[in-house]
Amino acid sequence: MKRYLVTHSLLASWLYAMKSNPYEDMTTERNSMEELLLTLRREPTPTTEAMQNGIAFEDMVTSIMAGYRDPSAKWHDAAAEVADYCTGGVLQFKVKKEAEVAGIPILLYGRLDCLKAGEIIDIKFSKSYDRGKYISSTQHPTYLELVPEAHSFTYLVSNGAEVWRETYRRDETPSIFPTIHLFFDWLKTSDLMGLYMKHWGAK
Repeated sequence: MKRYLVTHSLLASWLYAMKSNPYEDMTTERNSMEELLLTLRREPTPTTEAMQNGIAFEDMVTSIMAGYRDPSAKWHDAAAEVADYCTGGVLQFKVKKEAEVAGIPILLYGRLDCLKAGEIIDIKFSKSYDRGKYISSTQHPTYLELVPEAHSFTYLVSNGAEVWRETYRRDETPSIFPTIHLFFDWLKTSDLMGLYMKHWGAK
């Protein structure tokens, strides 16, 4: 039976196209609907400065965990704090789960930044942070569905100088499946289900 991929990033792209998502560092200059269409066609989307900073920060965390430290480097202390928190965990852990939503067989897929002792950890680089910033994100509901043995999901958020921790327990996290159902309903009413199925078939 053919299944269709569903990822947090796909759902986040859709939600951003529907409304402004406060948990993403996006600017009003971006055409969210055009970016969603690029995502549905599996075409590259523009890499923003915020995305580049996030990649650089996470690379620094990984380097520190591998034993390379340069205290004079930009963001070092914050990256070291995140690295120390993640030490002992499994990095870039791929997870998937088969399910069916709205009569459509799906393969829910994700790649965890870190899995440590039943805690999923995601590293974020953000120029600003307010408590509860990620409460409406699809990421922790998706990943907690993918990792049934995990008891919680923690966003480690840094601006390069400070580090904030935002944790969601399994018992307070809603199921991701109603969101996927709404996404499929929207694809059908927008005549985009064919485009999705053409490009998001699971291998």
